[in-house]
Amino acid sequence: MAARTDSATAVLNAGFTQLDLDRSRRYRRPIYLADAVMLVLELAVLVLMAFGPLGDALFDPLENLAWWAAAIAYSALVIAFLAAVAVPAGLWRWQRERQFGLSDQRLTGWLVDRTKGLTVELVLGTAALGGLVSLAHALPRAWPLVAAPVAAGLVVLLSFVAPVVLEPIFNRFEPLADEELAGDLRELANRAGVPVQNVLVVDASRQTLKQNAYVSGLGRTRRVVVFDTLLNGADEREVKLVVAHELGHRRDGHVVRLTVGAAIAAAGAIIALWGLLHLDALLDAVGASSAGDPRILPFVLLAGLVLQLVLLPPTTALSRRYERAADRASLELTGDLDTFERTHVSLARANVSDLDPPRALYLATFTHPTPPERIAAARAWARA
Repeated sequence: MAARTDSATAVLNAGFTQLDLDRSRRYRRPIYLADAVMLVLELAVLVLMAFGPLGDALFDPLENLAWWAAAIAYSALVIAFLAAVAVPAGLWRWQRERQFGLSDQRLTGWLVDRTKGLTVELVLGTAALGGLVSLAHALPRAWPLVAAPVAAGLVVLLSFVAPVVLEPIFNRFEPLADEELAGDLRELANRAGVPVQNVLVVDASRQTLKQNAYVSGLGRTRRVVVFDTLLNGADEREVKLVVAHELGHRRDGHVVRLTVGAAIAAAGAIIALWGLLHLDALLDAVGASSAGDPRILPFVLLAGLVLQLVLLPPTTALSRRYERAADRASLELTGDLDTFERTHVSLARANVSDLDPPRALYLATFTHPTPPERIAAARAWARA
């Protein structure tokens, strides 16, 4: 109880009110429970697909197809089934965001975005899973030697192409009309040592009323993207502070390091999968004859999800470390502690951030420090 009292006091000392704290708890706590239920459900469905009758029911109608056609069709079926299972939780989350004033998106808009997301997931997921089975079928012994570097390369490739190929599927991007502010943000990027060609505004208000900005892409595709909700809800100094934080990630090489880390993890996952699929008992359990059998696909997704859960605590700890460094960068680039505090209080209220999360959940899953932590660290930095 003392720890809870101390943390609540820290929230109030950071400039928040008891109403802010209560509202963040009312919004966030049920979401944590829903996420836990969905995780258990997804694991259960994948287990039933990999080792139980559900996988047989989905695959049996495809048995007479050529192996490559069965691999493509089964990949699509598995992905679509998992997406269907997640629909009720998605609808609940959509309604909850409307209830707390975080979105005014209509159901039709939500369904359109959901359909677009599923289409992208089907195309990319089917290509990845079908490609994996095809490699294992064509190169029964050497497939990991090809699949591992290909998986790593795809992670890097998506970092380049996502901003110009995938993001426009869901939103419109237009040059920032305020040329003076756009010039200031380019000058800020130059001072950070990460020049950008484009400063864009995204119509994020189509999906959410939350406020944010980000720097996406690598090399020539790098650009500053500001949410229209941030432009409408913040002053110029606050916008610059948020963008300076994102530029800090680029200045300190966080994005490159995370991209390289994700590429290495993807290659490592392929090697780990190769080791598991060498176990005859495992192949028998999933009903597959080899790694080139499409029946292994649910197990591949199950193993990938388990690996993500294992890596989640160290990954989020690293992310929080990078976020603290980017906060310091935003202070170094702007020299404006008052705006830093005002901005993070405003963002936390606009986004209903959790101001005092359960400690175990924070350590395991939070990619960012809490807003009170960030403000306290900024004050300590300014004093030093």
